[in-house]
Amino acid sequence: MLEVIFLSIIQGITEFLPVSSSAHLVLFSKYFNLGNESLNLDMSLHLGSLLAILFYFKKDLINFAYNKDLFTKIILSSIPVIIIGFLLIHFNLINYLRNYKIIGWATIFFGVLLYFSDKFKVNKTIIKDFKYSYAFYIGLFQALSLIPGVSRSGITITAARFLNFSRIDSTKISFLISIPTLVAVSVYNLQDLIINKNLELSLLNFLGIFLASIFSYLTIKLFIQFIEKFSLLPFVIYRIILGLIIIIYAY
Repeated sequence: MLEVIFLSIIQGITEFLPVSSSAHLVLFSKYFNLGNESLNLDMSLHLGSLLAILFYFKKDLINFAYNKDLFTKIILSSIPVIIIGFLLIHFNLINYLRNYKIIGWATIFFGVLLYFSDKFKVNKTIIKDFKYSYAFYIGLFQALSLIPGVSRSGITITAARFLNFSRIDSTKISFLISIPTLVAVSVYNLQDLIINKNLELSLLNFLGIFLASIFSYLTIKLFIQFIEKFSLLPFVIYRIILGLIIIIYAY
């Protein structure tokens, strides 16, 4: 139970912050020798994060019925990461990316990139300026998040900031385009469970869903409140320190 609680908290907090949830899950599971390889648990954690963001942006999702253009752009932005993710898994390449050296360097490099993107001027809004070309551009950047240490939210916020969207709009874009990705991950994991005839769900799975959703929701809410007043610099500093620690350990 302690493992489920711990990993649910890590997933909930890091999934939507620009610090890489996959890197933290890999690092903590390796360091503490946790068995987070369970597909059941992995599905539960991602499902919890998905439920949180669906609930937080419920009004925006309802508006999709009246704004099919925005809905199409969000789907478009998710295509690259879904296709590349499928290829990495199909050819069994994903595990080659899960080593300390790659995680360490990715954490630092993309943290620095986030810093420079946060210096760009703001003159665009998601309502008026979120074009199809921008959606695809951000989607290409999102595909880089398949590398542990990059951070899905971090790289999509970086891409949006480079396009001169505000921190709030960049974060909103990042969160909204995470929905199809989280749905794809959940569906893939569920399909894998069905193929392996491993559909046994326990109270621990439901606990994981519940805790991951609670911590994900709180993180989304507090992060948006934070960037309304402050820059992304604290997350950049955290990434550089964490990356240096990982690199020192790796070498």
